[in-house]
Amino acid sequence: MSNPEFRSLLDQLRRELETAGPIDEEGRELLRALDADIHALLERSKSASVPSTLSRLEQAIAHFEAEHPSLTTVLSQLFASLSNAGI
Repeated sequence: MSNPEFRSLLDQLRRELETAGPIDEEGRELLRALDADIHALLERSKSASVPSTLSRLEQAIAHFEAEHPSLTTVLSQLFASLSNAGI
């Protein structure tokens, strides 16, 4: 996946988060960790770990699927894009 495509998905995720309504503490922690993971991937940091990012995305998808289906859709797209890109 190209950097512009990934950044577009991240922008979409940010828009969803702005309109998602209340998010519990566990959800906020998952999102904070994902944010750090994704920034590390974008910067190609040595601390970036794709397996942990994918695992965290799976956790977030499972956590948000019932109450935040739009957010879950974007998270699923990010997961698929990272998986398909083989980053």
